[in-house]
Amino acid sequence: MIEAVGLSKFYGPFAACRDVTFKVHEGELVAFLGPNGAGKSTTMKLLTGYVAASEGIARIAGHDMATDRIAGSARLGYLPESGPLYPDMTPSSLLEFFADARGMTRDQRLRRINAVVELCMLGSVFHKPISKLSKGYRQRLGMAQALLHEPDVLIMDEPTAGLDPNQIQEVRRTMERLRDEEKKTILLSTHILQEVEAMASRVILINEGRLVYDGSVAELTEGKDGLEGAFKRLTAADAQAA
Repeated sequence: MIEAVGLSKFYGPFAACRDVTFKVHEGELVAFLGPNGAGKSTTMKLLTGYVAASEGIARIAGHDMATDRIAGSARLGYLPESGPLYPDMTPSSLLEFFADARGMTRDQRLRRINAVVELCMLGSVFHKPISKLSKGYRQRLGMAQALLHEPDVLIMDEPTAGLDPNQIQEVRRTMERLRDEEKKTILLSTHILQEVEAMASRVILINEGRLVYDGSVAELTEGKDGLEGAFKRLTAADAQAA
């Protein structure tokens, strides 16, 4: 459902990511890890078609995002880190706006807005200005927007960034519902390693723009230092030389 084939992005001599190749299969929730500046967000933007690749191919549900982006985007829900929202709107008007942009019929719009408001627990702030919402509610609204058109694939970049522990738990419960009840295919970038162990069965890890691990969480955590120790080992300055 998600496929990167030799993805690279160059800005002059700088490689934001280089020759990244992996697949995410239907129904998987895969954690996408790496230190700051490793190329996670760039890779996610390449996969969504938001940024054009310098080399390689990105596919969503079999659609090449360079040549068939509209069809691929119809199957994709994307939540960028600190996704932009319109502060003068309410969740109600924002979701109506995106439903119109997606070309939904009136019946589809009503059904899907009700569904994502329930799933993302937005009922209590549905008519409140977005500028007045907490970061936790704004993150949930961004997730609701990404889910509005019933995508099969979700790509989420740091959905719990900057949230307090209670808000993280709420977002985590939503992600678990998407995985277990909605059966979505999810690629999730996060810095919170406990979330990886709790939700993901597989980890893709990049460092300095290159893929350095693609395998099970269990295999990565079997050492005495657990996931944190494995992360440090694989992203150490000399890991690439090894």
